[in-house]
Amino acid sequence: MADASIFPAAISGMFELLSPVPPGWGGNLLRGLANSLQIAFGAFGLGLLIGTLGAYGKLYGGPVIRDILAIYTTIVRAVPELVLILLLYYAGTDLINRVLEAMGYAPVNISGLVAGIVVLGFVQGAYGTEVLRGAIKAIPQGEIEAARAYGMSPGVMMRRIILPAMLPHALPGLANLWLIATKDTALLAVVGFSELTLETRQAAGATKAYFLFYMAAGVLYLLVTLSSNAIIGRVEIWARRGMPSIREA
Repeated sequence: MADASIFPAAISGMFELLSPVPPGWGGNLLRGLANSLQIAFGAFGLGLLIGTLGAYGKLYGGPVIRDILAIYTTIVRAVPELVLILLLYYAGTDLINRVLEAMGYAPVNISGLVAGIVVLGFVQGAYGTEVLRGAIKAIPQGEIEAARAYGMSPGVMMRRIILPAMLPHALPGLANLWLIATKDTALLAVVGFSELTLETRQAAGATKAYFLFYMAAGVLYLLVTLSSNAIIGRVEIWARRGMPSIREA
């Protein structure tokens, strides 16, 4: 009878540890997940902005702009994300404060949330540049030439012709970048930001239930991925409306 009661007791203990209210640590994990999603959304949005400008500059900019963007995308894609995060987080913050001191201003304390968004957004921008550049090149050149023949300015052409036409080609790559952004937030644990991985490590270290909490974190990441795939699938169907399907093609 004693052996038969071990399993229910273990299950009860697991639920107690994962409870969202103290003494459970579930609330800490959910708070870390919320912080991770904030950074992922911000970094993805910033990377999308940088990528759009970078792709346009690489395709239609002058030689200097194209060379600068080529150096940016090459270096960022060559150096591991963890090294870039450490470099930009610490060296970037120190550089900003040194510039402010040289200008006679007091140094500032940059919040971990803002720093995380900027650092990951900078990394995402390099990959986004190449994804969007490839999507723009996939647009039939006749559409762009027709827009130029109508006298559209670069901004109007980008808004009315290029962006709508490139979206179906860019969505698969952008979907991968979003999923990468959600996972790259875990790298911010090395700089002490309280995202999901750091909260999981603290909970596991305090309770010694390493397998339980790391499995719980893995499930949370999996749920984010599955829900993201469902949303992206609907967006892709909307973006490809009126276009022939793969079977029809």
